[in-house]
Amino acid sequence: MSKSRPTSRVRTTYDFIKAQSATYPVRTLCRVLNVAPSGYYAWLKQPSSSRAQEDARLVRLIRTSFIASQGIYGAPRVFLDLREAGEACSKHRVARLVREHGLRALHGYRTRRWSVGKPALLIPNLLQRRFTVARPNSAWVTDVTYVRTWQGWLYLAVVMDLFSRKIVGWAAKSTLHRELVLDAVLMAVRARRPRGP
Repeated sequence: MSKSRPTSRVRTTYDFIKAQSATYPVRTLCRVLNVAPSGYYAWLKQPSSSRAQEDARLVRLIRTSFIASQGIYGAPRVFLDLREAGEACSKHRVARLVREHGLRALHGYRTRRWSVGKPALLIPNLLQRRFTVARPNSAWVTDVTYVRTWQGWLYLAVVMDLFSRKIVGWAAKSTLHRELVLDAVLMAVRARRPRGP
């Protein structure tokens, strides 16, 4: 039968006895506080249990996995990381340690809400939602999207020719500035060299 581990109340009592042992005899403190002297002396040799030491080691591994994922992984994915690394632990233990140490994963992709602005006065809408065109390079459309990567958000701008439905230009940057769209349009102009109006 394995030794019973001291509870947190007993450990607190042992800490108190250790602090007061210079003033009072240990046996007297143990008798008054209703703990066994042998338990106190065993605790002195090994203040934290082997399970607590193993938990501390696992927490270091959990933090490493959590930081490597930039805070995206929750307990289930961290558990799979540990299993891939050859660690033998249960998913419930990993979940408990993640919860106790306040490691909270980022939740999903948040949809961005865009408000529809007023129609542009300087640049009129020439297409007027006519998406079928008769010849190449007569109408291009652009769009900007964003993708979550390991190093943060990546913004992608694309230019599509409505005649062939092919992407004729694109650009990707870590920030959403006007240069992103300009680079995509310049790539399309260099590749297609459109002529005329």
